[in-house]
Amino acid sequence: MPIEPAHQADVRSQMGRDLRRTAQRTVFDARQRLTSSSGTRASFDFELLDEYADSRISSALVLPVMFAILALFSSLWVLPFIAAGWAGLVAAANLGVVFAARRFRRAPPEQFIAARWTATFVTVELIYGIAWSLLATFTLFGEDSAGLAVVMFALALIGIAANSVSTRTLPAATVMSTLPVALTVAINLAVIGGTLNWSLAAVMVGAEIFFVYLARQMHHSKLEEIMHQAEKDQLINELEEAREMSDEARRHAEQANIAKSQFLATMSHELRTPLNAIIGFSEVLQSELLGPHQVVQYKEYAGDIHRSGQHLLNLINELLDLSRIEAGKYELNEEAVSLVDIAEDCRRMVEIRAKAKGIELSFIHGNNLPKLWGDERAIRQVALNLLSNAIKFTPQSGKVALTVQRSPDGGQSLSVRDNGPGIPEEEIATVLSSFGQGSLAQKTAEQGAGLGLPIVQKIMELHQGRFDLFSKLRFGTEVIATFPRARVMDALAPVVEKRQRLQIYSEADGTHG
Repeated sequence: MPIEPAHQADVRSQMGRDLRRTAQRTVFDARQRLTSSSGTRASFDFELLDEYADSRISSALVLPVMFAILALFSSLWVLPFIAAGWAGLVAAANLGVVFAARRFRRAPPEQFIAARWTATFVTVELIYGIAWSLLATFTLFGEDSAGLAVVMFALALIGIAANSVSTRTLPAATVMSTLPVALTVAINLAVIGGTLNWSLAAVMVGAEIFFVYLARQMHHSKLEEIMHQAEKDQLINELEEAREMSDEARRHAEQANIAKSQFLATMSHELRTPLNAIIGFSEVLQSELLGPHQVVQYKEYAGDIHRSGQHLLNLINELLDLSRIEAGKYELNEEAVSLVDIAEDCRRMVEIRAKAKGIELSFIHGNNLPKLWGDERAIRQVALNLLSNAIKFTPQSGKVALTVQRSPDGGQSLSVRDNGPGIPEEEIATVLSSFGQGSLAQKTAEQGAGLGLPIVQKIMELHQGRFDLFSKLRFGTEVIATFPRARVMDALAPVVEKRQRLQIYSEADGTHG
């Protein structure tokens, strides 16, 4: 049975988690709508009712004062005890509304049932509205019917406006608390008759319609605000969840990278020991130190063993360097070094290979370049890797140019240019990645591990420098390793000590004295 790759398993697992999360969210939304009294969400209903309860509780002390003022005002047209009795009934009904609101606030949110609390509030608001409508009975106890009509109209209008604002997040409660008083007062005005009273009755009906519409608009606005806040909270939760998943994935990747680096370092050390023995014994066989071979091919075989072992040792060294760099254990042994001298040494080391392929290897450098502050071994590895790559991928009778010079920003750069096959633009990123190789390079040159350029990049990063690769298909490649200005050890100007003239005279006087 084939084993599924780890990254495919991770992708499949992530897709499964996303599908489950989507299904759970869909079920949750459906449950919220089914338990909602407004057809949106039960959580939205809770926010709206909580706003309603808060509004009613906050006005618990203000409304009785208003009732008292209205009763005093009404006592100018009706008997004081009638006005006081009406105000007391309205205050008692308002107390019932406040009591229901306080019960709602004390109830556990997890036991919230939207339909039950909505019915409770609508009921107490209906009782409250009926108490307000009793002011229509003022005409039974007053003598000035014309004045009482205006008083009833004014009191009813105040009550409708106050109740519409207080119950704005519960439209049904708005209707129940305002409609009774609006109907009774409008009917009473119409029965009294007269153009003024009929006009006031029409205005009363219009005011009821307007304030109910206004309350519904305020309810709609509040509902949209709650919905937007819920979407914002959901987005924040999703972002937080995505961040946690990203952090977890990053931790897993870091752990995997550390494990990989430790494995490479361990295996590299384990493999180098037997390889040194293989290379050493193959050199003994190749040089015939123990006597000539009776079979000529044995010497060739020993040479093949030596070259293969040397190639494998170089590969292991590159793996070890890369793993040390990625694990953060590659420490620079910095000192003052000459980039020109290092480049010249590396050129001599690869010169034999260049001549074997008929490649013209040139070296150009600036005069009197100051030394660099860096790791000589690491910089030598950079130069050798770049030169080896250029010679490896340059065809017979090609050209390779090595240049060391000042960079435009005052640093120093080492560049290697060849007229090899070049690298396609879409493959440059692959070539610069670990174990990456271009398709054309694989066909036209000997195989490698693809670690040379990544190691060069990381060594330049450790030196706070930069590495650039420019290539064009069939025109060649140029690689540039640039060291920053801060690492160039320019010669300091001589310090000239200036002595004050008075001090010279003083010393001269002292001498003569």
